[in-house]
Amino acid sequence: MANPIKQLAGETAIYGLSTILARVINFALVPLYTRVLTQSDFGVMSEFMAYIAMLQVVLTLGLETGCFRYASKEGADPGKVFSNAFVTVFGVCALFLACMIAFSGGISSAMGYPGFSNLIVYCGLILFFDCTTAILFAKLRHEHKALKFAVIKTLKILTEVGVNLLLYLVMARRFAVNPAHWLTRFVSASPDFTYPIFAILVSCIVCVILIAPELLKLTFRFDRRLAGRLLVYSLPLMIAGLPGIMNDVLDRVLMRFVNADPVNWRADLGVYQAAVKLAVIMQLFVQMFRYAAEPFFFQREREKGSKQIYADVLNYFTAFCMFGFVVLMLFMDEIGLILGKDFRVGLDITPIMLMAYVITGILFNVNIWYKLSEKTGYAVWITLAGLVVTIVVNLIFMPRYSYHAAAWGHIASYVTMLVLTAALGRKHYPIPYNWGIVLLLVAAGLGIWGLGTLLPAMGLGKKIIVHSALVLLYLAVAFVIFAVRKRRTAR
Repeated sequence: MANPIKQLAGETAIYGLSTILARVINFALVPLYTRVLTQSDFGVMSEFMAYIAMLQVVLTLGLETGCFRYASKEGADPGKVFSNAFVTVFGVCALFLACMIAFSGGISSAMGYPGFSNLIVYCGLILFFDCTTAILFAKLRHEHKALKFAVIKTLKILTEVGVNLLLYLVMARRFAVNPAHWLTRFVSASPDFTYPIFAILVSCIVCVILIAPELLKLTFRFDRRLAGRLLVYSLPLMIAGLPGIMNDVLDRVLMRFVNADPVNWRADLGVYQAAVKLAVIMQLFVQMFRYAAEPFFFQREREKGSKQIYADVLNYFTAFCMFGFVVLMLFMDEIGLILGKDFRVGLDITPIMLMAYVITGILFNVNIWYKLSEKTGYAVWITLAGLVVTIVVNLIFMPRYSYHAAAWGHIASYVTMLVLTAALGRKHYPIPYNWGIVLLLVAAGLGIWGLGTLLPAMGLGKKIIVHSALVLLYLAVAFVIFAVRKRRTAR
């Protein structure tokens, strides 16, 4: 049992090293964004990112997971599976891109951004490149080429960061002197929300070039029967994934319509997203765990004791996530200085978002049952239930509490989906999760953070010592919880 978990931990570390490095470098842009951009500009950037995130789920058609399912079947030809998935996604994305280009002017005007039709084209190109290469990255994950995956992803994010720095710190000054510079045909002459989106597009082009050798390994022989089976399995996951991503980003869209301050909704959105950025470290771990865990779960399915492995993974995952929560929250006053002064007003939602990401990670562990049992149709209803909760919470409370309602909406939605998923999984594909341990680990993390908030104000040196002791206290409590469980299991 230990060896499979060690393999999962090793691949998670490789995916995580690149993901953390990339996101940390990208995170370094937050001080720049929150000091150069206005709250409204940061809000506009966040709105476009929300649309891109939702459309990525639609345009990949859920075929990443579908590829893992069919490429892992006994006697399957993985090359054929990934080739058919790629051809399918490429065709859908090419059609979508053509529509974005043709109607870019009308779309930008309808959104309230006349004169920014280029951003609509950029978003179309970003989606085209990202969604088609997603199948190639899934192929690397299936083949356990974690290092190659990590290198390409890291170079992509480094390109994005580099272009951002070049535009904001170098080219902006040149544009001020020479407004007719050729680059102003692609971005604004003064620093605004066009810079980050253009930087993402450039990084996507670099990513395509780097992963092109994997593309050349595909056969491109389209098998309608195989493609049909892939879509039958994957489309429910896509449909389920759309409400899932909407749970994450719908609040950004709704803020345009139902915010407490209908005039300054972009500024509130900017403050909200800046605060969410501080919770991104937790989201990072969940994402890097997902990269390694999904193929791991499928490939261990036929082994004896696999369900106990899944249960043990959830325990260790929760322990690590709550460790991260404790560290981040005990030193949030210092971490919050990363944001520009105008954006720090939203720091009170950071603990809410951190816990939301913890619950998301637990949910990912638990929802593996319907993927393994090929009952992916349940995913649709579960995530739709979560989406309904998101909509209801935001529509009722956002007109009064603005982005605070959005943050609590995440918690309510994820808890709803987790309860439904666990209950259905227990019936259709029972896995012996120890929910007592999971809840104890969560309670321990929340309790120690709460203890930290009761302490009086102190100097930085003393605070580092005291709060570090609290972090060690959490580790000690977690160790005791696992030790008691091990002793009871041995009886």
